[in-house]
Amino acid sequence: MQIKTVVLALAGVTLSACGSDHREDQLENLNAKPAYLGAITANTYDGVSDDLLTAGLGKTGLAGAAPAYADPVNPTAAELRRNAIYANYRAVLDISANSGYGSLYGPNVDAKGVAGTGEGRIGGTEYIAYSDDGSGTQNVTLLVQVPTGFDAKNPCIVTGTSSGSRGIYGAIGSAGEWGLKNNCAVAYADKGSGTGLYTFDDDSVNLQNGVRATRTAAGKNASFAPALGDAERAAFAAASPGRIAFKHAHSQQNPEKDWGKYTLQAVEFAMYVLNEKYGTLAKDNKSHIVMFTPQNTITIASSISNGAGAALLAAEQDTKGLISGVAATEPQVQPKSATGYTVRQGAAVVSGQGKPLFDYSTFAALYQPCLAETAAAPGRCTALASKGLLNGTDLASRQNDAKARLKAYGWLADSDVLQAAHAGTNILVAVTYAYAYGKFSVTDKVCGFSFASTDATGAPIAFTAAQKASSFATQNGIVGNVVYEDSVGGARVYNLGVSPSTQLADQSLDGFLCLRSLATGVDAVTGAALTGTLAAQSARVRAGMAEVAATGNLKGKPAIIVQGRSDTLIPVNFASRAYAGLNASVEGSTSKLRYIEVTNANHFDSFTNALPANVVPLHVYLFRALDAMLANLRNATPLPPSQVVRTVTRADNTVPITAANVPPFTASPANNNTITVSGTTVSVPD
Repeated sequence: MQIKTVVLALAGVTLSACGSDHREDQLENLNAKPAYLGAITANTYDGVSDDLLTAGLGKTGLAGAAPAYADPVNPTAAELRRNAIYANYRAVLDISANSGYGSLYGPNVDAKGVAGTGEGRIGGTEYIAYSDDGSGTQNVTLLVQVPTGFDAKNPCIVTGTSSGSRGIYGAIGSAGEWGLKNNCAVAYADKGSGTGLYTFDDDSVNLQNGVRATRTAAGKNASFAPALGDAERAAFAAASPGRIAFKHAHSQQNPEKDWGKYTLQAVEFAMYVLNEKYGTLAKDNKSHIVMFTPQNTITIASSISNGAGAALLAAEQDTKGLISGVAATEPQVQPKSATGYTVRQGAAVVSGQGKPLFDYSTFAALYQPCLAETAAAPGRCTALASKGLLNGTDLASRQNDAKARLKAYGWLADSDVLQAAHAGTNILVAVTYAYAYGKFSVTDKVCGFSFASTDATGAPIAFTAAQKASSFATQNGIVGNVVYEDSVGGARVYNLGVSPSTQLADQSLDGFLCLRSLATGVDAVTGAALTGTLAAQSARVRAGMAEVAATGNLKGKPAIIVQGRSDTLIPVNFASRAYAGLNASVEGSTSKLRYIEVTNANHFDSFTNALPANVVPLHVYLFRALDAMLANLRNATPLPPSQVVRTVTRADNTVPITAANVPPFTASPANNNTITVSGTTVSVPD
């Protein structure tokens, strides 16, 4: 139950010393609300009927069925929050039987890693606001959770920028949970993505709290509405019924270029909130005197995946000393250069170091669908072979060649068993980021792709009233299915699409060859330079890719990056290993970065029980990295050395995962487990 709801509109005023004598009692450092913040809504939860971590569901409720809405077409803001926390928590963790949920991790496992019998609810206050320039076109959602146990004498803040394209609760089960359990304030940001579903058929949007409203009624409070005039909206709705727009793909702002900025804004929001909550009243009896500053408050930039990339970018862009250190896992981070450093595994230089996300996701979008095919429907493999992009005379030989091409491009052999399972994910990434990087409108239908709900035949259909109403809670920020508009016979969901050039049901290969051409600037089949519209679109996309590149300069901040060696979505050669190399080339001997690579861990912990002989949960290592970083910042405990952690898989999912499967970091790794950085060469043991 929600106990208290208030709206804060206090602007705060910064005063300097006045009067000729400059007396100390006239000096007051007053808390000032950042200019980019809109109205702040605060909700306090008792930790019994409702709470910050589980929305009242507790360990048991999070593991159960999704809570029902009293009225599915008119859910309340409180119901949407509850279901968003439920969905986002489960999205990043494996909570199936024998996965480690409830024993190694979960709400009932305390900050020291000890599993208890309770439900793990945590009381406290939650503050939410938009970051915007006043136009209402940005409306990045920021949220701060302050647990009841926040220790004002040992203050700490942890960032929880959302993973993937998720909304504001996207890091609730990762950095958020650790922060709350360690009595830190948690500073969340949806980083300008979030759901932000816009539906053309009824001209409706999400509000900040997830409730739906018409675009007109929402005005500047809409999470997202496409930048189209009324006539354009009506024309698109009539010509393309059922299609939708969502914020990450269609905001035309390339939000990734500002992920670091939004993460830093979340920290400033947390500082403001904490000073309002704990600071004493100033002489004007309105403002609060600043109690917490970057100098006396530990702030750890954290999260996973895209949120982890945002943490690193925030540390790079931090000019105010807001970030004390970084602890992040599986970061989607894109080094600005693939040269100037060397990454080795064992005796060999690795393939493909430092490739950008759109480059390797469009490559994967060509070959991974072939690996998911069967002899009954080998369309993608057959079509690739017909264009000279795949060798072999039968399905098996062609699939072996597809695996070989992926490995030659930079994937490790550790990813082989996971490649087919990632086909659909990289399809979503490739199409979404084409729009985002190129800042294209939803009406552009880039490479023939759009998004919609689809029926059993693959044809686009409208979202139902209930689907729209619950979108804030149920969608992961990439909304609907990828539709190939140019399919022979009419628009179809991509996996049922028939390419015009092949006349085959090849999972819309023509469209994905187009995306690949946008990434490289040359025709994906012939290698010829692009011309005309496609050349212009490629230039826009590649300019957007350049905007998001990381510098590798952490400015001497201590940092721990952890990634699974089997990561198939964000392979280590493209991201963490390369970032460590770039950092070495920039910071040299002053670097305090540690890189830890975990065998048998991948990007999605949900595979833990699906592939028990190949996968262990990476999640436990995020908490260990955060523990190590807090100990370093608070007690000067040395950071763990860079190392490979060798985990132990299970024969099948009837065997529970225990601590023996996921051994800890070690302070003195053996030589065959030590990752070294010598000059600008990063050496990772086999």
